[in-house]
Amino acid sequence: MERERYFEATEFENIKEIIYNSAEKYGENTAFILKHKNDKEVEYENISYKRLLEEVNYLGTKLFDLGCKNKRIAIVGRNRYEWVLAHLANLLGGIVSVPLDKELQVNELENCLERSKADVVVFDEKYIENIEEIKRRGNTNLQEYICMTKKENYLDIPNLIEEGKKLVTSGNKEYINLQIDSYKMSILLFTSGTTSKSKAVMLSQKNIASNVYAMQLVERFYETDVNLAFLPFHHIFGSTAMIVMLAYGITTAFPDGLRYVAQNLKEYKVSVFVGVPLLVEAIYKKVEQGIEKQGKTKLVKVAKLISNFLLKIGIDIRKKLFKAIIDELGGHMRFVISGGAPLDKRVAKGFNELGINLVQGYGLTETSPVIAAENDRKVRYGSIGVPMDNVEVEFENKDENGIGELKVKGPNVMLGYYENPEATKEVLKDGWFYTGDLGYKDKDGYIFITGRKKDMIVLKNGKKVFPEELEILINRLDEVEECMVFGMPDNKEKNDVKLTVKIVYDKEYVKQAYPNIQKEELEKIIWNKIKEINKTFPPYKYIKNMILTDKELIKTTTKKIKRNEEMRQMGQS
Repeated sequence: MERERYFEATEFENIKEIIYNSAEKYGENTAFILKHKNDKEVEYENISYKRLLEEVNYLGTKLFDLGCKNKRIAIVGRNRYEWVLAHLANLLGGIVSVPLDKELQVNELENCLERSKADVVVFDEKYIENIEEIKRRGNTNLQEYICMTKKENYLDIPNLIEEGKKLVTSGNKEYINLQIDSYKMSILLFTSGTTSKSKAVMLSQKNIASNVYAMQLVERFYETDVNLAFLPFHHIFGSTAMIVMLAYGITTAFPDGLRYVAQNLKEYKVSVFVGVPLLVEAIYKKVEQGIEKQGKTKLVKVAKLISNFLLKIGIDIRKKLFKAIIDELGGHMRFVISGGAPLDKRVAKGFNELGINLVQGYGLTETSPVIAAENDRKVRYGSIGVPMDNVEVEFENKDENGIGELKVKGPNVMLGYYENPEATKEVLKDGWFYTGDLGYKDKDGYIFITGRKKDMIVLKNGKKVFPEELEILINRLDEVEECMVFGMPDNKEKNDVKLTVKIVYDKEYVKQAYPNIQKEELEKIIWNKIKEINKTFPPYKYIKNMILTDKELIKTTTKKIKRNEEMRQMGQS
């Protein structure tokens, strides 16, 4: 498939160039909307692109004044404006930024601070207890502790900005005039580590800038868009998406939490949303339940058929036809990007049929992150779209079905794993990064991911089963909150496994649909539905066993199931 560029974009070498370009081009646009709550009063503050750059430069100038030049600064906190300021101040000053997961337990957090050799930590006051415990232990290299808001006995971002402003006004331009080395380590990111100890990925500014450019060539964003920053910034998908928004002159608002997403979509008139499938599917499930409650399921089904027919002859009435449904999502939603894990293709199709453009993307921390994505003109449900313009993709060691390990080459590929040459050698060979994901490319160049190499279940007869394809169907059941398919040793067949599913049932739904039901009865109902799903697969993919629980599966903070830990708990590995 020939690569198509749909939009014009300027390629920048580093993030400093991107931010300076946006401050010049979109100076008066609102970069961030901040919500301030005083008792019951709510006030909104708009931060312009011009002001954003000024505050980054003031903060960076003061950081240099504190001796942070060429140092490493870790950031721990929720998605908020101060997080952005700290990260950009690092990047625009050549300071290595170390975004850390705020959900880490104190020992893990301390371990990451030690391993990254961070000199300074910028922290959210919400996590002060962990920071104070780490400070008390004294095992890290930390010289300074900077709070995101004013806190007694700590340096804080508002004061540092004020002091930096005085320095810049009096002629201190060392930070502002600094030339960035676009190719050296600039960001140190820890992977979520679903199977082993997390690795620290070294990324350059060129890695990120090249990925931002690739996105600009094919995805349809407007400077009038409003984005809700739901993906955590410590995750590469979240932080690169944030830079993408800034490159376009888009306005970003911060969510108040998972349960307030629907409210925030309306409050900020959100038009663009980037999320993981867990969240995207949950939003769609709410839409479906709303339609069902109003008794409009059949009506909407017929409306979709009419709308789809009209689309084929170039008439698009979706926005008018499904206005009431779109209004439930704030009324302005037009573009959703899903990434981080496979999305149920029924959900992707459902959003698009309602007139909300949904595309899937695929990538890893090690690739800054996007390798491939769908766009307006290249959508194939179930696929992850086509490779980015500046990325090469191949499949290695293909089996009889053409399924092999996906490998990638391009300017977005990491420098390597920090202080881990053995692990780097395992995945970086002759300039190619081996993703560990299995998949294939169809005749039109669309890429399909079938599963993780390490999660694939190989049966005694040599047949291969990818748990994800079964999990997607099981997760559609109303009674199911989440599930995990795995191979349980078969007592009857030596050296074989029987496909087993562990299901976490949806307590809220079960309480409403089956009041006072006994667990044994619920097991029967769900098992009968599993048997129906089995009929859609060849017999070797049949699920033979089910474990039902109401306890959440063990997950990473990016909501990926820790399969090995789950199996260890069940005594299966």
